[in-house]
Amino acid sequence: MEETLGKLKRTHYCGVFREETAGEEVVINGWCQRMRNLGALIFADLRDRTGLVQVVFEGEGNKALFEKASAIRSEFVLAVRGTVRLRSNPNPELPTGKVEIVASELRILSAAETPPIYVEDDANTSEAMRLKYRYLDLRRPKMQKNLLMRHRIIQSIRHYMDEMGFLEIDTPMLSKSTPEGARDYLVPSRQRPGSFYALPQSPQLMKQLLMVSGFDRYFQIAKCFRDEDLRADRQPEFSQVDIEMSFVDEEDIMAINEGLMGRVFREVLGMEIPEHFPRITYREAMERYGSDKPDTRFGLELIDVTNTVKGTAFKVFADAIAGGGLVKGINAKGGAGFSRKEIDALANEVKTYGAKGLAWLSLSEGGMKSSFAKFMEESEIEALKRAMGAESGDLLVFVADPNGTVVNTALGLLRLHLGEKLGLIDHDRFDILWVTEFPMFEYDEEEGRYVAVHHPFTHPMEEDIPLLTTDPGAARAKAYDLVMNGTEVGGGSVRIHRKDLQLQMFELLGFTEEKAQESFGFLLNAFKYGVPPHGGIAYGLDRMVMLLAKVDNIREVIAFPKVQNASCPLTEAPTPVDAKQLEELGIRALEDKA
Repeated sequence: MEETLGKLKRTHYCGVFREETAGEEVVINGWCQRMRNLGALIFADLRDRTGLVQVVFEGEGNKALFEKASAIRSEFVLAVRGTVRLRSNPNPELPTGKVEIVASELRILSAAETPPIYVEDDANTSEAMRLKYRYLDLRRPKMQKNLLMRHRIIQSIRHYMDEMGFLEIDTPMLSKSTPEGARDYLVPSRQRPGSFYALPQSPQLMKQLLMVSGFDRYFQIAKCFRDEDLRADRQPEFSQVDIEMSFVDEEDIMAINEGLMGRVFREVLGMEIPEHFPRITYREAMERYGSDKPDTRFGLELIDVTNTVKGTAFKVFADAIAGGGLVKGINAKGGAGFSRKEIDALANEVKTYGAKGLAWLSLSEGGMKSSFAKFMEESEIEALKRAMGAESGDLLVFVADPNGTVVNTALGLLRLHLGEKLGLIDHDRFDILWVTEFPMFEYDEEEGRYVAVHHPFTHPMEEDIPLLTTDPGAARAKAYDLVMNGTEVGGGSVRIHRKDLQLQMFELLGFTEEKAQESFGFLLNAFKYGVPPHGGIAYGLDRMVMLLAKVDNIREVIAFPKVQNASCPLTEAPTPVDAKQLEELGIRALEDKA
Protein backbone atom coordinates (compact mmCIF):
# COMPACT_ATOMS: atom_id res chain seq x y z
CA MET A 1 0.00 0.00 0.00
CA GLU A 2 2.74 2.46 0.94
CA GLU A 3 4.33 4.42 -1.89
CA THR A 4 7.18 6.84 -2.50
CA LEU A 5 6.64 10.56 -2.89
CA GLY A 6 7.82 10.60 -6.50
CA LYS A 7 6.78 13.82 -8.25
CA LEU A 8 4.04 14.63 -5.78
CA LYS A 9 6.15 17.14 -3.88
CA ARG A 10 4.05 19.82 -2.27
CA THR A 11 3.47 23.15 -3.97
CA HIS A 12 1.47 24.59 -1.08
CA TYR A 13 1.01 24.04 2.65
CA CYS A 14 -2.46 22.86 3.69
CA GLY A 15 -3.42 25.96 5.65
CA VAL A 16 -2.80 28.60 2.94
CA PHE A 17 -5.80 28.09 0.65
CA ARG A 18 -8.32 30.91 0.29
CA GLU A 19 -10.89 32.05 -2.29
CA GLU A 20 -8.21 33.62 -4.49
CA THR A 21 -6.51 30.22 -4.99
CA ALA A 22 -9.62 28.70 -6.63
CA GLY A 23 -8.82 27.20 -10.04
CA GLU A 24 -5.15 26.42 -9.27
CA GLU A 25 -3.70 22.93 -9.62
CA VAL A 26 -1.77 22.13 -6.45
CA VAL A 27 0.04 19.34 -4.62
CA ILE A 28 -0.28 18.98 -0.85
CA ASN A 29 1.38 16.59 1.60
CA GLY A 30 0.22 15.85 5.12
CA TRP A 31 -1.69 13.70 7.60
CA CYS A 32 -5.33 12.70 7.30
CA GLN A 33 -7.23 14.22 10.21
CA ARG A 34 -10.48 12.42 9.36
CA MET A 35 -12.14 10.65 6.41
CA ARG A 36 -15.83 10.46 5.54
CA ASN A 37 -17.02 8.03 2.84
CA LEU A 38 -20.47 9.03 1.58
CA GLY A 39 -20.66 6.35 -1.11
CA ALA A 40 -20.33 8.59 -4.16
CA LEU A 41 -17.94 11.05 -2.49
CA ILE A 42 -15.05 10.70 -0.07
CA PHE A 43 -14.00 13.70 2.03
CA ALA A 44 -10.58 13.69 3.67
CA ASP A 45 -9.28 16.55 5.83
CA LEU A 46 -5.54 16.85 5.22
CA ARG A 47 -3.42 18.49 7.90
CA ASP A 48 0.09 19.88 8.23
CA ARG A 49 1.61 22.38 10.65
CA THR A 50 -0.06 25.34 8.91
CA GLY A 51 -3.62 24.05 9.16
CA LEU A 52 -6.17 21.82 7.52
CA VAL A 53 -7.95 21.70 4.14
CA GLN A 54 -10.74 19.50 2.81
CA VAL A 55 -9.91 17.13 -0.08
CA VAL A 56 -12.67 15.59 -2.20
CA PHE A 57 -12.45 12.27 -4.06
CA GLU A 58 -15.30 11.89 -6.56
CA GLY A 59 -16.60 8.42 -7.45
CA GLU A 60 -17.40 9.13 -11.06
CA GLY A 61 -14.61 9.63 -13.58
CA ASN A 62 -11.73 7.91 -11.77
CA LYS A 63 -12.85 4.72 -10.06
CA ALA A 64 -9.29 3.54 -9.37
CA LEU A 65 -8.52 6.78 -7.49
CA PHE A 66 -11.80 6.53 -5.58
CA GLU A 67 -11.14 2.92 -4.60
CA LYS A 68 -7.64 3.82 -3.44
CA ALA A 69 -8.98 6.73 -1.36
CA SER A 70 -11.43 4.39 0.37
CA ALA A 71 -8.45 2.79 2.16
CA ILE A 72 -7.48 6.07 3.85
CA ARG A 73 -7.71 6.22 7.66
CA SER A 74 -6.85 8.82 10.32
CA GLU A 75 -3.16 9.75 10.51
CA PHE A 76 -2.28 8.17 7.15
CA VAL A 77 0.39 10.28 5.44
CA LEU A 78 -0.74 11.33 1.98
CA ALA A 79 0.37 13.18 -1.13
CA VAL A 80 -2.48 14.61 -3.19
CA ARG A 81 -2.61 16.43 -6.50
CA GLY A 82 -5.80 18.31 -7.28
CA THR A 83 -7.58 21.50 -8.26
CA VAL A 84 -8.80 24.12 -5.79
CA ARG A 85 -12.49 25.03 -6.08
CA LEU A 86 -15.01 27.02 -4.06
CA ARG A 87 -17.05 24.95 -1.62
CA SER A 88 -20.81 24.77 -2.06
CA ASN A 89 -21.16 24.59 1.74
CA PRO A 90 -18.43 26.80 3.27
CA ASN A 91 -17.19 26.11 6.80
CA PRO A 92 -16.82 29.48 8.59
CA GLU A 93 -14.95 27.82 11.50
CA LEU A 94 -12.03 26.91 9.22
CA PRO A 95 -9.57 29.43 7.69
CA THR A 96 -9.59 27.31 4.50
CA GLY A 97 -13.31 26.69 4.82
CA LYS A 98 -14.39 28.49 1.63
CA VAL A 99 -12.47 26.14 -0.67
CA GLU A 100 -11.69 22.47 -1.18
CA ILE A 101 -9.31 20.45 -3.34
CA VAL A 102 -10.76 18.04 -5.90
CA ALA A 103 -8.20 15.21 -6.05
CA SER A 104 -6.82 13.90 -9.34
CA GLU A 105 -3.92 11.86 -7.96
CA LEU A 106 -3.21 10.21 -4.61
CA ARG A 107 -0.25 8.48 -3.04
CA ILE A 108 -0.43 6.81 0.36
CA LEU A 109 3.05 7.48 1.72
CA SER A 110 2.58 5.85 5.11
CA ALA A 111 -0.23 3.91 6.75
CA ALA A 112 -0.99 4.38 10.45
CA GLU A 113 -2.45 2.26 13.20
CA THR A 114 -5.22 3.74 15.34
CA PRO A 115 -3.40 6.27 17.55
CA PRO A 116 -3.42 5.64 21.33
CA ILE A 117 -4.39 9.30 21.89
CA TYR A 118 -6.67 11.65 19.97
CA VAL A 119 -4.77 14.07 17.71
CA GLU A 120 -7.12 16.98 18.31
CA ASP A 121 -7.22 19.93 20.67
CA ASP A 122 -10.41 19.25 22.60
CA ALA A 123 -9.70 15.64 23.48
CA ASN A 124 -9.73 14.90 27.21
CA THR A 125 -6.40 13.04 27.30
CA SER A 126 -4.28 12.72 30.44
CA GLU A 127 -0.94 14.52 30.45
CA ALA A 128 0.83 11.23 31.19
CA MET A 129 -0.47 9.74 27.93
CA ARG A 130 0.21 12.95 26.01
CA LEU A 131 3.85 12.94 27.12
CA LYS A 132 4.32 9.21 26.52
CA TYR A 133 3.16 9.69 22.92
CA ARG A 134 4.54 13.21 22.59
CA TYR A 135 5.22 12.84 18.86
CA LEU A 136 1.45 12.43 18.41
CA ASP A 137 0.58 15.12 20.93
CA LEU A 138 2.83 17.57 19.06
CA ARG A 139 0.66 17.13 15.96
CA ARG A 140 -2.20 18.92 17.71
CA PRO A 141 -2.78 22.49 16.47
CA LYS A 142 -2.41 24.04 19.94
CA MET A 143 0.99 22.44 20.48
CA GLN A 144 2.17 23.43 17.02
CA LYS A 145 0.95 26.97 17.68
CA ASN A 146 2.90 27.09 20.97
CA LEU A 147 6.14 25.89 19.40
CA LEU A 148 5.69 28.26 16.46
CA MET A 149 5.36 31.12 18.95
CA ARG A 150 8.50 29.91 20.71
CA HIS A 151 10.36 29.99 17.39
CA ARG A 152 9.14 33.51 16.62
CA ILE A 153 10.13 34.79 20.05
CA ILE A 154 13.64 33.37 19.64
CA GLN A 155 14.00 34.88 16.17
CA SER A 156 12.73 38.26 17.39
CA ILE A 157 15.28 38.21 20.23
CA ARG A 158 18.12 37.26 17.90
CA HIS A 159 17.33 39.98 15.38
CA TYR A 160 17.02 42.67 18.06
CA MET A 161 20.22 41.68 19.84
CA ASP A 162 22.12 41.68 16.55
CA GLU A 163 20.81 45.16 15.74
CA MET A 164 21.93 46.35 19.19
CA GLY A 165 25.50 45.14 18.53
CA PHE A 166 25.45 41.97 20.63
CA LEU A 167 27.46 38.91 19.62
CA GLU A 168 25.97 35.43 20.08
CA ILE A 169 28.73 33.33 21.67
CA ASP A 170 28.47 29.72 22.89
CA THR A 171 29.81 28.76 26.31
CA PRO A 172 30.77 25.23 27.47
CA MET A 173 28.24 22.56 28.41
CA LEU A 174 30.91 20.64 30.36
CA SER A 175 32.33 22.89 33.04
CA LYS A 176 33.52 23.04 36.64
CA SER A 177 31.18 22.41 39.55
CA THR A 178 31.03 25.59 41.65
CA PRO A 179 29.04 26.16 44.88
CA GLU A 180 26.88 29.06 43.70
CA GLY A 181 23.30 27.87 43.44
CA ALA A 182 21.16 24.76 43.14
CA ARG A 183 22.40 21.17 42.96
CA ASP A 184 24.53 20.43 39.88
CA TYR A 185 24.05 17.68 37.34
CA LEU A 186 27.42 15.92 37.28
CA VAL A 187 29.10 14.18 34.35
CA PRO A 188 31.91 11.69 35.14
CA SER A 189 35.18 11.93 33.27
CA ARG A 190 36.40 8.69 31.70
CA GLN A 191 39.88 10.09 31.13
CA ARG A 192 40.24 11.39 34.69
CA PRO A 193 38.58 8.77 36.93
CA GLY A 194 37.08 10.25 40.08
CA SER A 195 36.69 13.70 38.53
CA PHE A 196 33.50 15.23 37.23
CA TYR A 197 32.23 17.95 34.97
CA ALA A 198 29.10 19.88 35.88
CA LEU A 199 26.40 20.83 33.41
CA PRO A 200 25.96 24.62 33.65
CA GLN A 201 23.26 26.04 35.90
CA SER A 202 23.83 29.22 33.89
CA PRO A 203 26.72 30.66 31.86
CA GLN A 204 27.32 33.20 34.68
CA LEU A 205 31.09 32.91 35.12
CA MET A 206 31.81 32.36 31.43
CA LYS A 207 29.88 35.45 30.38
CA GLN A 208 31.80 37.49 32.95
CA LEU A 209 35.03 36.15 31.49
CA LEU A 210 33.79 37.22 28.05
CA MET A 211 33.50 40.74 29.44
CA VAL A 212 37.09 40.47 30.69
CA SER A 213 37.98 39.33 27.16
CA GLY A 214 36.62 42.52 25.60
CA PHE A 215 33.42 41.17 24.02
CA ASP A 216 31.43 44.00 25.51
CA ARG A 217 28.00 42.87 24.28
CA TYR A 218 27.25 39.15 24.53
CA PHE A 219 24.08 37.09 24.37
CA GLN A 220 23.20 33.43 24.03
CA ILE A 221 20.14 31.19 23.94
CA ALA A 222 21.70 28.84 26.47
CA LYS A 223 20.72 25.40 27.78
CA CYS A 224 20.95 25.30 31.58
CA PHE A 225 20.55 22.49 34.11
CA ARG A 226 19.52 22.41 37.76
CA ASP A 227 18.89 19.27 39.77
CA GLU A 228 15.99 20.60 41.84
CA ASP A 229 12.39 19.78 42.62
CA LEU A 230 10.06 20.61 39.75
CA ARG A 231 6.78 22.51 39.47
CA ALA A 232 4.50 23.84 36.74
CA ASP A 233 6.97 26.57 35.66
CA ARG A 234 10.27 24.75 36.27
CA GLN A 235 12.25 22.08 34.41
CA PRO A 236 15.58 20.32 35.17
CA GLU A 237 16.87 21.48 31.79
CA PHE A 238 15.67 24.83 30.53
CA SER A 239 16.51 27.52 28.00
CA GLN A 240 17.85 30.86 29.09
CA VAL A 241 18.24 34.10 27.16
CA ASP A 242 21.58 35.18 28.57
CA ILE A 243 22.76 38.79 28.17
CA GLU A 244 25.86 40.62 29.45
CA MET A 245 27.21 44.13 28.76
CA SER A 246 30.34 46.11 29.67
CA PHE A 247 30.79 49.76 30.67
CA VAL A 248 27.16 50.04 31.79
CA ASP A 249 25.00 50.61 34.85
CA GLU A 250 21.49 49.46 35.74
CA GLU A 251 19.85 52.13 33.58
CA ASP A 252 21.64 50.96 30.43
CA ILE A 253 20.73 47.32 31.03
CA MET A 254 17.10 48.11 31.77
CA ALA A 255 16.79 50.30 28.67
CA ILE A 256 18.13 47.58 26.36
CA ASN A 257 15.78 45.03 27.86
CA GLU A 258 12.73 47.29 27.70
CA GLY A 259 13.47 47.64 24.00
CA LEU A 260 13.84 43.87 23.69
CA MET A 261 10.49 43.17 25.32
CA GLY A 262 8.84 45.85 23.18
CA ARG A 263 10.21 44.20 20.04
CA VAL A 264 9.03 40.71 21.08
CA PHE A 265 5.50 41.89 21.89
CA ARG A 266 5.27 43.88 18.66
CA GLU A 267 6.55 41.13 16.36
CA VAL A 268 5.02 38.10 18.05
CA LEU A 269 1.72 39.37 19.48
CA GLY A 270 1.22 42.50 17.35
CA MET A 271 0.90 44.42 20.61
CA GLU A 272 2.44 47.70 21.75
CA ILE A 273 3.58 47.90 25.38
CA PRO A 274 4.91 50.93 27.31
CA GLU A 275 8.37 52.08 26.27
CA HIS A 276 9.47 52.09 29.91
CA PHE A 277 8.24 49.81 32.68
CA PRO A 278 7.22 50.87 36.21
CA ARG A 279 9.74 50.24 38.96
CA ILE A 280 9.14 49.16 42.52
CA THR A 281 11.71 48.38 45.18
CA TYR A 282 11.85 44.95 46.78
CA ARG A 283 10.83 46.46 50.12
CA GLU A 284 7.79 48.22 48.67
CA ALA A 285 6.77 45.09 46.73
CA MET A 286 6.81 42.99 49.90
CA GLU A 287 4.96 45.62 51.93
CA ARG A 288 2.22 46.27 49.34
CA TYR A 289 1.86 42.88 47.66
CA GLY A 290 3.57 40.37 49.95
CA SER A 291 5.70 39.17 47.03
CA ASP A 292 8.93 40.06 45.25
CA LYS A 293 7.16 39.25 41.98
CA PRO A 294 3.88 41.13 42.38
CA ASP A 295 0.93 40.65 40.06
CA THR A 296 -0.26 44.23 39.50
CA ARG A 297 -3.19 43.39 37.21
CA PHE A 298 -5.53 43.81 40.20
CA GLY A 299 -5.69 45.60 43.55
CA LEU A 300 -6.24 43.93 46.94
CA GLU A 301 -3.04 45.46 48.30
CA LEU A 302 -1.87 44.59 51.80
CA ILE A 303 -2.72 47.22 54.45
CA ASP A 304 -0.59 47.55 57.58
CA VAL A 305 -2.87 48.05 60.61
CA THR A 306 -0.24 47.34 63.28
CA ASN A 307 -0.43 50.85 64.73
CA THR A 308 -4.22 50.95 64.37
CA VAL A 309 -4.71 47.93 66.64
CA LYS A 310 -1.82 48.64 69.03
CA GLY A 311 -3.07 48.34 72.60
CA THR A 312 -5.94 46.01 71.72
CA ALA A 313 -6.99 43.26 74.08
CA PHE A 314 -7.37 40.80 71.21
CA LYS A 315 -4.57 38.39 72.08
CA VAL A 316 -3.69 37.30 68.53
CA PHE A 317 -2.99 40.90 67.48
CA ALA A 318 -1.44 41.89 70.80
CA ASP A 319 1.02 38.97 70.90
CA ALA A 320 2.16 39.60 67.33
CA ILE A 321 2.85 43.28 68.09
CA ALA A 322 4.56 42.46 71.41
CA GLY A 323 6.86 40.09 69.53
CA GLY A 324 7.93 42.86 67.16
CA GLY A 325 5.75 41.58 64.34
CA LEU A 326 2.98 42.87 62.13
CA VAL A 327 -0.78 42.88 61.74
CA LYS A 328 -1.83 43.34 58.11
CA GLY A 329 -4.99 42.83 56.16
CA ILE A 330 -6.68 42.72 52.77
CA ASN A 331 -10.02 44.28 51.93
CA ALA A 332 -11.68 41.70 49.68
CA LYS A 333 -14.17 44.06 48.05
CA GLY A 334 -17.48 42.29 47.49
CA GLY A 335 -16.39 39.31 49.56
CA ALA A 336 -19.05 39.68 52.24
CA GLY A 337 -21.08 37.11 50.35
CA PHE A 338 -18.56 34.39 51.15
CA SER A 339 -20.01 31.54 53.20
CA ARG A 340 -18.44 30.47 56.47
CA LYS A 341 -17.16 27.38 54.68
CA GLU A 342 -15.43 29.57 52.09
CA ILE A 343 -13.88 31.76 54.80
CA ASP A 344 -12.63 28.66 56.62
CA ALA A 345 -11.05 27.55 53.34
CA LEU A 346 -9.23 30.91 53.20
CA ALA A 347 -7.96 30.29 56.73
CA ASN A 348 -6.62 26.91 55.66
CA GLU A 349 -4.89 28.59 52.73
CA VAL A 350 -2.85 30.94 54.95
CA LYS A 351 -1.97 28.09 57.33
CA THR A 352 -0.27 26.27 54.44
CA TYR A 353 1.80 29.44 53.94
CA GLY A 354 3.06 29.48 57.54
CA ALA A 355 0.46 31.69 59.26
CA LYS A 356 -1.24 30.43 62.40
CA GLY A 357 -4.68 31.45 61.22
CA LEU A 358 -6.91 34.12 59.67
CA ALA A 359 -8.92 36.77 61.47
CA TRP A 360 -11.89 38.11 59.53
CA LEU A 361 -14.63 40.67 59.56
CA SER A 362 -17.57 40.64 57.12
CA LEU A 363 -19.77 43.68 56.44
CA SER A 364 -23.16 43.20 54.82
CA GLU A 365 -26.53 44.92 54.82
CA GLY A 366 -27.63 42.41 57.43
CA GLY A 367 -24.89 43.56 59.81
CA MET A 368 -21.36 42.61 60.81
CA LYS A 369 -19.95 39.15 61.42
CA SER A 370 -16.45 38.57 62.71
CA SER A 371 -14.11 36.01 64.22
CA PHE A 372 -12.64 38.56 66.67
CA ALA A 373 -14.91 41.63 67.08
CA LYS A 374 -16.13 40.46 70.50
CA PHE A 375 -12.55 40.80 71.81
CA MET A 376 -12.23 44.46 70.77
CA GLU A 377 -13.85 47.75 71.69
CA GLU A 378 -16.36 49.22 69.24
CA SER A 379 -14.08 52.23 68.74
CA GLU A 380 -11.21 49.88 67.80
CA ILE A 381 -13.38 48.09 65.24
CA GLU A 382 -14.44 51.43 63.72
CA ALA A 383 -10.79 52.56 63.52
CA LEU A 384 -9.87 49.25 61.87
CA LYS A 385 -12.67 49.63 59.31
CA ARG A 386 -11.51 53.16 58.47
CA ALA A 387 -7.91 52.02 58.04
CA MET A 388 -9.08 49.28 55.68
CA GLY A 389 -11.37 51.57 53.66
CA ALA A 390 -14.23 49.22 54.47
CA GLU A 391 -17.76 49.51 53.05
CA SER A 392 -20.86 47.39 53.16
CA GLY A 393 -20.28 44.24 51.10
CA ASP A 394 -16.58 43.94 52.01
CA LEU A 395 -14.74 41.07 53.66
CA LEU A 396 -11.71 42.09 55.71
CA VAL A 397 -9.11 39.39 56.37
CA PHE A 398 -6.10 39.74 58.66
CA VAL A 399 -2.91 37.86 59.46
CA ALA A 400 -0.83 38.61 62.56
CA ASP A 401 2.52 37.11 63.47
CA PRO A 402 5.71 38.07 65.34
CA ASN A 403 7.52 37.29 62.07
CA GLY A 404 6.68 40.00 59.55
CA THR A 405 7.90 37.85 56.66
CA VAL A 406 5.27 35.23 57.50
CA VAL A 407 2.57 37.93 57.47
CA ASN A 408 3.61 39.36 54.11
CA THR A 409 4.13 35.98 52.44
CA ALA A 410 0.86 34.44 53.69
CA LEU A 411 -1.23 37.47 52.74
CA GLY A 412 0.60 37.84 49.43
CA LEU A 413 -0.33 34.31 48.41
CA LEU A 414 -3.88 34.71 49.78
CA ARG A 415 -4.14 37.88 47.68
CA LEU A 416 -3.51 35.85 44.50
CA HIS A 417 -6.09 33.27 45.59
CA LEU A 418 -8.68 36.01 46.22
CA GLY A 419 -7.87 37.72 42.92
CA GLU A 420 -8.81 34.54 41.06
CA LYS A 421 -11.79 33.72 43.28
CA LEU A 422 -13.28 37.22 42.90
CA GLY A 423 -12.60 37.31 39.15
CA LEU A 424 -10.39 40.39 39.43
CA ILE A 425 -7.58 39.26 37.13
CA ASP A 426 -7.74 40.26 33.47
CA HIS A 427 -6.01 37.33 31.77
CA ASP A 428 -5.78 39.22 28.47
CA ARG A 429 -3.64 41.93 30.06
CA PHE A 430 0.14 42.05 30.40
CA ASP A 431 1.60 44.01 33.33
CA ILE A 432 5.39 44.25 33.25
CA LEU A 433 7.51 45.94 35.91
CA TRP A 434 10.99 46.05 37.39
CA VAL A 435 11.59 45.03 41.00
CA THR A 436 14.81 46.67 42.21
CA GLU A 437 17.07 47.05 45.27
CA PHE A 438 16.94 43.45 46.41
CA PRO A 439 18.74 42.55 49.64
CA MET A 440 22.29 41.40 49.10
CA PHE A 441 22.00 38.58 51.67
CA GLU A 442 19.61 36.51 53.67
CA TYR A 443 20.63 34.68 56.83
CA ASP A 444 20.46 30.90 56.77
CA GLU A 445 19.62 29.81 60.32
CA GLU A 446 20.46 26.15 59.65
CA GLU A 447 23.92 26.88 58.27
CA GLY A 448 24.51 29.86 60.57
CA ARG A 449 25.74 32.13 57.80
CA TYR A 450 24.68 34.60 55.14
CA VAL A 451 23.78 33.37 51.66
CA ALA A 452 23.52 35.49 48.52
CA VAL A 453 19.97 36.38 47.45
CA HIS A 454 20.99 36.48 43.77
CA HIS A 455 24.54 35.10 43.45
CA PRO A 456 28.00 35.84 44.90
CA PHE A 457 28.98 38.10 41.98
CA THR A 458 26.29 40.77 42.51
CA HIS A 459 27.51 44.30 43.22
CA PRO A 460 26.19 46.05 46.34
CA MET A 461 24.73 49.52 45.99
CA GLU A 462 27.60 51.98 46.37
CA GLU A 463 26.17 53.64 49.49
CA ASP A 464 25.72 50.23 51.13
CA ILE A 465 29.28 48.95 50.69
CA PRO A 466 30.23 50.09 54.26
CA LEU A 467 27.37 47.90 55.58
CA LEU A 468 29.24 44.79 54.41
CA THR A 469 31.46 45.16 57.49
CA THR A 470 28.87 46.50 59.96
CA ASP A 471 25.41 45.16 59.00
CA PRO A 472 25.48 42.87 55.95
CA GLY A 473 21.79 41.99 56.28
CA ALA A 474 20.86 45.62 55.57
CA ALA A 475 22.93 45.91 52.37
CA ARG A 476 21.04 46.26 49.08
CA ALA A 477 22.16 44.87 45.74
CA LYS A 478 22.37 46.42 42.30
CA ALA A 479 19.95 43.69 41.29
CA TYR A 480 16.69 43.77 39.39
CA ASP A 481 14.02 41.32 38.29
CA LEU A 482 11.67 41.71 35.34
CA VAL A 483 8.22 40.57 36.45
CA MET A 484 5.30 39.84 34.14
CA ASN A 485 1.83 39.12 35.54
CA GLY A 486 3.22 37.93 38.84
CA THR A 487 5.93 35.73 37.35
CA GLU A 488 9.64 36.48 37.31
CA VAL A 489 10.71 36.16 33.67
CA GLY A 490 14.16 37.67 34.03
CA GLY A 491 16.67 38.56 36.68
CA GLY A 492 20.05 40.20 36.67
CA SER A 493 22.47 42.54 38.33
CA VAL A 494 25.51 44.72 37.95
CA ARG A 495 28.49 42.48 38.74
CA ILE A 496 31.43 42.98 41.03
CA HIS A 497 34.49 43.89 38.94
CA ARG A 498 36.97 44.57 41.78
CA LYS A 499 38.94 41.63 43.12
CA ASP A 500 39.08 43.00 46.69
CA LEU A 501 35.30 43.45 46.82
CA GLN A 502 34.75 39.99 45.35
CA LEU A 503 37.01 38.45 48.00
CA GLN A 504 35.11 40.35 50.71
CA MET A 505 31.88 38.95 49.31
CA PHE A 506 33.23 35.39 49.42
CA GLU A 507 34.37 35.90 53.01
CA LEU A 508 30.89 37.09 54.04
CA LEU A 509 29.41 33.98 52.42
CA GLY A 510 31.65 31.74 54.52
CA PHE A 511 34.43 31.01 52.00
CA THR A 512 38.00 30.91 53.21
CA GLU A 513 40.50 32.47 50.82
CA GLU A 514 41.71 28.95 49.96
CA LYS A 515 38.18 27.70 49.27
CA ALA A 516 37.39 30.76 47.15
CA GLN A 517 40.54 30.17 45.13
CA GLU A 518 39.74 26.47 44.74
CA SER A 519 36.17 27.14 43.54
CA PHE A 520 36.55 30.39 41.62
CA GLY A 521 40.28 30.74 41.07
CA PHE A 522 39.94 31.05 37.29
CA LEU A 523 37.65 34.07 37.77
CA LEU A 524 39.78 35.69 40.47
CA ASN A 525 42.92 35.22 38.37
CA ALA A 526 41.20 36.93 35.44
CA PHE A 527 40.38 39.86 37.72
CA LYS A 528 44.13 40.59 37.98
CA TYR A 529 44.29 41.77 34.39
CA GLY A 530 41.79 44.58 34.03
CA VAL A 531 38.03 44.08 34.33
CA PRO A 532 35.45 46.48 32.89
CA PRO A 533 32.36 47.38 34.91
CA HIS A 534 29.70 45.00 33.62
CA GLY A 535 26.28 43.57 34.26
CA GLY A 536 23.48 41.71 32.61
CA ILE A 537 20.30 39.74 32.86
CA ALA A 538 18.99 36.27 32.08
CA TYR A 539 15.46 35.41 30.99
CA GLY A 540 13.73 32.09 31.44
CA LEU A 541 12.79 31.59 27.79
CA ASP A 542 10.35 28.78 28.58
CA ARG A 543 8.52 30.95 31.12
CA MET A 544 8.39 33.86 28.70
CA VAL A 545 6.82 31.68 26.01
CA MET A 546 4.41 30.20 28.56
CA LEU A 547 3.16 33.66 29.54
CA LEU A 548 2.85 34.98 25.99
CA ALA A 549 1.09 31.80 24.89
CA LYS A 550 -1.27 32.15 27.90
CA VAL A 551 -0.81 28.61 29.15
CA ASP A 552 -0.25 27.72 32.80
CA ASN A 553 2.16 24.81 32.40
CA ILE A 554 5.69 25.18 31.10
CA ARG A 555 5.54 21.69 29.57
CA GLU A 556 3.05 23.06 27.02
CA VAL A 557 5.79 25.15 25.35
CA ILE A 558 8.66 22.62 25.39
CA ALA A 559 8.82 19.94 22.72
CA PHE A 560 10.03 17.08 24.92
CA PRO A 561 9.74 18.05 28.61
CA LYS A 562 10.36 16.16 31.83
CA VAL A 563 7.75 15.52 34.53
CA GLN A 564 7.83 16.20 38.28
CA ASN A 565 10.37 13.49 39.10
CA ALA A 566 12.65 14.73 36.26
CA SER A 567 11.92 11.68 34.12
CA CYS A 568 10.93 11.57 30.45
CA PRO A 569 7.76 9.53 29.79
CA LEU A 570 8.64 9.27 26.09
CA THR A 571 12.15 7.78 26.35
CA GLU A 572 11.80 6.54 29.97
CA ALA A 573 15.04 8.34 30.89
CA PRO A 574 16.78 8.13 33.27
CA THR A 575 17.50 4.42 32.94
CA PRO A 576 20.23 2.09 34.19
CA VAL A 577 23.23 1.71 31.91
CA ASP A 578 25.41 -1.23 31.02
CA ALA A 579 27.88 -2.30 33.72
CA LYS A 580 30.71 -1.95 31.20
CA GLN A 581 29.93 1.74 30.76
CA LEU A 582 30.12 2.27 34.52
CA GLU A 583 33.35 0.30 34.72
CA GLU A 584 34.94 2.52 32.07
CA LEU A 585 34.00 5.54 34.19
CA GLY A 586 35.20 4.00 37.45
CA ILE A 587 31.71 4.18 38.95
CA ARG A 588 29.70 1.64 40.91
CA ALA A 589 25.91 2.13 41.17
CA LEU A 590 24.35 1.86 44.64
CA GLU A 591 21.74 -0.86 45.01
CA ASP A 592 18.14 0.32 45.23
CA LYS A 593 17.14 0.13 48.90
CA ALA A 594 13.41 0.38 48.14
